[in-house]
Amino acid sequence: MDYMTPRGLPTSDDVHTAYVQGEEAVLALVEALTALILNLQARVTALEDHLGKNSRNSRKPPSSDGVQKPRTRSLRTRSGKKSGAQPGHAGHTLHAVAQPDHVHLHLVEHCGHCGASLQAVSPSDDDRRQVFELPPVRIEVTEHRAEIKHCPHCGQTTKGAFPSDVTQPVQYGPTLKAQAVYFNQYQFIPLERTSEMFADLYGHPVGEGTLVAATQERAAAVRPANAQVQTQLHAVEPVVHFDESGLRVTGKLQWLPSASTER
Repeated sequence: MDYMTPRGLPTSDDVHTAYVQGEEAVLALVEALTALILNLQARVTALEDHLGKNSRNSRKPPSSDGVQKPRTRSLRTRSGKKSGAQPGHAGHTLHAVAQPDHVHLHLVEHCGHCGASLQAVSPSDDDRRQVFELPPVRIEVTEHRAEIKHCPHCGQTTKGAFPSDVTQPVQYGPTLKAQAVYFNQYQFIPLERTSEMFADLYGHPVGEGTLVAATQERAAAVRPANAQVQTQLHAVEPVVHFDESGLRVTGKLQWLPSASTER
């Protein structure tokens, strides 16, 4: 007799019936319950093992970790060295240049002790200090004018040719767009902040739509080079390292795959 319900557990009536029928019926019920317990135990173990796996303790990719990342435990230990530059480090100290771009001469017109005029006295020497600074940067506007001429012989009109990259009545130049793409794509500065940077640095905010269009233009321009790199990685290199890095895009977790070699 089957004492198990569709849910896998005997009812109180099933237990009483087995008790009345004797020892064999009770043993059959216990064996059925034991098999159920073992089955559930195996399922729980499998689920716990699956939930406990991540990209650090299994072959699962980092993208399977989701938003909740496993806590990183640093393997670094104390080196015993003092903080800062180590002995033998080349450093990056500023050095004076032989030909500065600008020279500001600070005159000595009076003696600092007696107050006598020194305007007619030639200097015996000078003390020099150099300041490295960025020059004032502003956006320059170049206007292209194409001549229009009427031929006195045939009566037709001919207009001069604009450069191939000048296609609109008003547009941004390639250097400005390249810098905007560099800020946004390489330095991971959001569109809104990139626009603010241009306003703060150059006094001219660049619209987010322009930034997106510039990024798409640069992506199309580098597509042939990327195709050559992919061919090199797939067909020539004997060993290739693959990885992926997580980043947030509008609050959602996205993944940036990469492939590289020792070079």
